[in-house]
Amino acid sequence: MTAQLRFTARGSHISEYPDPISFTRGTSLIIHEKYEGEEGWDNWFYCTLPGHTGGWVPGQILDRDEGTYRGLAKEDYTARELEVKKGDELVGLKSLNGWMWCERLSDGQSGWVPLSMLHRHTADNSYRTPH
Repeated sequence: MTAQLRFTARGSHISEYPDPISFTRGTSLIIHEKYEGEEGWDNWFYCTLPGHTGGWVPGQILDRDEGTYRGLAKEDYTARELEVKKGDELVGLKSLNGWMWCERLSDGQSGWVPLSMLHRHTADNSYRTPH
């Protein structure tokens, strides 16, 4: 059995990006501005690719071409945010730059949720998945 991080949503989170950027490893991206805000969401870059308006991408998965605004994706990625309501039960699978990739237990939907919206369960009642 593998221990998973289990969370409850502290409130509602509604995505502001209905058409999230998604790509596979090796995709060529144009890298624009770095996110700057009070939320503490460091190391996010606005990226675009042909045929898409763009979206926020974590710097950890970008292989930047020095001296240019171009780079390659180091891994598959989607900027899909998970819309949650207060009380939703979630399993956290990956944390990056102030966000957690979560799966909602009630319906299996997954996406990014701001860490500030999550209440982590204590270790003694953490969710465990059978193997």
